[in-house]
Amino acid sequence: MSLSSNVSEKAALIWAIADKLTGVYKPHEYGEVILPLTVIRRFDCILADTKDEALEKFESVKNLPMRDALLRKASGKAFYNVSKFTFERLTEDPDNIEANFRDYLNGFSENVRDILEKFKFDGQITAMANKGILYIVIKEFTTPRANLHPDVISNLEMGYIFEEIIRRFSESHNEDAGQHYTPREVIRLMVNILFYDDNDILSGNNVTKTLYDPACGTGGMLSVAEEYLNRLNSSAELMTFGQELNDQTFAICKADMLIKGNNADFIKDGNTLSDDQFEGQTFDYVLSNPPFGREWKNERSKVEAEAKRGFAGRFGPGLPAVSDGQTLFLLTAISKMKEPKEGGSRIAIIHNGSPLFVGDAGSGPSEIRRHILENDLLEAIIALPNDIFYNTGIATYIWVLSNKKAGTKREGKVQLINANGLYEKRRKALGNKRNDIPESAINEISRLYGDFAESEISKIFDAADFGYTKITVERPLKDENGRLILKNGKPQPDAALRDTENVPLKEDIRTYFERETLPFVPDAWIDEKKSKVGYEIPFARYFYKYEAPRPSAEIMKEILAIEAELEGALAEVFSE
Repeated sequence: MSLSSNVSEKAALIWAIADKLTGVYKPHEYGEVILPLTVIRRFDCILADTKDEALEKFESVKNLPMRDALLRKASGKAFYNVSKFTFERLTEDPDNIEANFRDYLNGFSENVRDILEKFKFDGQITAMANKGILYIVIKEFTTPRANLHPDVISNLEMGYIFEEIIRRFSESHNEDAGQHYTPREVIRLMVNILFYDDNDILSGNNVTKTLYDPACGTGGMLSVAEEYLNRLNSSAELMTFGQELNDQTFAICKADMLIKGNNADFIKDGNTLSDDQFEGQTFDYVLSNPPFGREWKNERSKVEAEAKRGFAGRFGPGLPAVSDGQTLFLLTAISKMKEPKEGGSRIAIIHNGSPLFVGDAGSGPSEIRRHILENDLLEAIIALPNDIFYNTGIATYIWVLSNKKAGTKREGKVQLINANGLYEKRRKALGNKRNDIPESAINEISRLYGDFAESEISKIFDAADFGYTKITVERPLKDENGRLILKNGKPQPDAALRDTENVPLKEDIRTYFERETLPFVPDAWIDEKKSKVGYEIPFARYFYKYEAPRPSAEIMKEILAIEAELEGALAEVFSE
């Protein structure tokens, strides 16, 4: 059985337990019980092998100040449970199930209890106990279908199962599942590119690197990056850091890290835009799929206050429109880059199309692009196929940034890769996800990136190619008789005739003006005080293919055929 089918089957079996909730909970509420119980059951199964040793150790160390470390050692994990109960033992006393279950949960180490608190699960225990279904549901979690022991379900598979249950919960809740996680093939592509040709981490011995995700969801990006690196270089260690706003997904991410033996304290909860939990810290890599098309008015006061600090904060280059905060995450990622003298950093982050071109010269979005391009931070932008995300079918792009391009073939250059056609159709859609990026396409896109050569779907530009100067063209104000209106001997501009033009940065403004404007309006001039530099990346334009219109005779032939068909159909109707 393939990994994906095993995960789907196991997730479906666990989700089927929700049938026992019918009548007490509405379908869109099932996840509020199933999600935390799946996490708790996973902890229960992991600790089963050392449960008795931990209980025995607890009796001898329960009054010692160092008991936490000693109990972790006894359990063999970064967490433990010192209650006498397990899921199986809870089912031996149906009459006292609520009190015993609470005793069991309180027996977990503090780091697990912190996770459970984020699920707000206590109220669900009361509700299920009052309706007489708490025992029934816990009993269901002791059946073979809910066996989540690591010998049965690997950590990698468990991460997938968490995400599949979230997807089912979100579908029944009519919620946005895509805000919580990213398709794994997209993450694999991003990680491929992030680590591409990074010899230090790919071949070094006992190398330790850091990876950060400012919108980490269930931790899928962090997990896939870690798994990928372990396959390439088992001696390298990737320390993962992340921040997540949603309580449930934060709890799952932290639980997943704890289960895998990672430092779960590196996963923080809270709003990254208004409450950066990693202020002043930098990382070797940043990998993220932040929300796009989401307004940031709730964070506005704190974001604007930080922006006033200029480059001492994260938002020095500028601010986007309050209706879409995705580039605030981009600026956060850039602020977390290590200085080149410390080894520098690389970023892979997903955006929709708007950060490419939204905003006129001098606006916040344009100034953000200007900062990125004039500081030579942008390595590549990769256009992904449509319909590969669960929550949107719109165009999406991977931005690849680096501050260690100096002395390489990429210095001063930007690569655009149009991978829009590299996909395969799914047999069954998952929300808006109708397409997948197959392994062959992941390898092809990675090769195109690594080769850094031009082809039909790969183009290379100078960073300056995306810049322009927006000039204001004035024409003189005249009276009703066509005579110039002068002030202090100088012609005055006519606001009604004012116009603007975008002059490519690589062109001399005066030469452009004399060629493109003066032959048509010889009395025009440039108001140089109003000139502004802007940047945009018109991605689609660079890959546009002209298709000649079909011959008119061919179109006429089709029209006549349709008319003949219609006449025949009408004749049949009226002859009946």
